[in-house]
Amino acid sequence: MATPKISTVSCLRSCGTKKRARAGSTVKITGTALSGVTTVTFNGSYGRSDDAVVQVRAGSDTRIQAKVPSGAVTGPVSVATADGARSPMSKPLAILPPPPPEPNVELSPVPGQVVAGAPQLETGTSRTKAYVGARNAVTFSFRLSGAAPASLTVELVRAADGVAVKSWAPQGVVPGAVTSVSWNGNLGRTPAAPGRYSFRLTAAAADGSRATSAQTGNVERDAFDLYDHVFPVRGRHDYGGAGAGFGSGRAGHSHQGHDVFAECGTRMLAARGGTVQYAGYHGAAGNYLVIDGAGSDLDYAYMHMAEPSPFRAGDRVYTGQQIGSVGDSGNAQGCHLHFELWAAPGWYDGGRPFDPLPSLKAWDSWS
Repeated sequence: MATPKISTVSCLRSCGTKKRARAGSTVKITGTALSGVTTVTFNGSYGRSDDAVVQVRAGSDTRIQAKVPSGAVTGPVSVATADGARSPMSKPLAILPPPPPEPNVELSPVPGQVVAGAPQLETGTSRTKAYVGARNAVTFSFRLSGAAPASLTVELVRAADGVAVKSWAPQGVVPGAVTSVSWNGNLGRTPAAPGRYSFRLTAAAADGSRATSAQTGNVERDAFDLYDHVFPVRGRHDYGGAGAGFGSGRAGHSHQGHDVFAECGTRMLAARGGTVQYAGYHGAAGNYLVIDGAGSDLDYAYMHMAEPSPFRAGDRVYTGQQIGSVGDSGNAQGCHLHFELWAAPGWYDGGRPFDPLPSLKAWDSWS
């Protein structure tokens, strides 16, 4: 069987602004030798951890359709046949985040099934946008009234497939009192995949009658979107001209990152939490910081900061925590963040830098 090839990927239905794709959109893939394609992979921006794969029905030899899954992020697309023939990757497809879930910060009565005799439920969730490795966890709160529960279960449901990926069994819950559970974005020691999640509470009375906080399949009640990175520059910014890009010429070397220009003093956040590997001053980099991203196999380098970062090697940094501000220290022309991404085993430790621009633009689209 011929190897499939992709010519174009475009949004067909349920698109975002300017016909850009988003979770839930249907995209059209054109190319050659597509009739045997059974899977489409949205390859994301930074390694296999953000890949999203969907099954598709065989189409014509030149056209197939696929639905963008929850959790897919900007990056190239590839297709594969049942016998393992895989296409080269397409040009990056811009994927917007899905419309945010409805906020439910205040406790409110649930729409789920309530059997006579079961406890009455009110629930609420602290936020609709959360980040892996952030200090502020997502908190689910609930209050029961009526019969005292014989058992309680809180499940964390992944919207992409409806699977409960984590559960809690709160003990000693008193009717009328508010009880909360929190989640930090990890499943054990592994960061959860980006995407939409929701909390679901089930309460059973002593006689076996049950109440749930959401109908089976409802992933909008007490829902939030989990992201694994925050865009690091928190103000008006641009990506500069051709010389700002990865690989552009420098005296005696090539540019190993991408420059993001902003006013001096603009807040700079940790794109991903982790452990500080290096912190100091260099004649070229200026005030700089390198963070080993927790669970990411990547190192993140931030250069030309206005002042030395308050963090030092060995410190724990959380996603979204301020690490400094944009400056022009070192060999810099204009105020900007010089940002680098390094693959394992890390920054000047056997790893290699790669172009961070697709990742930066993906993070910029949601944070």
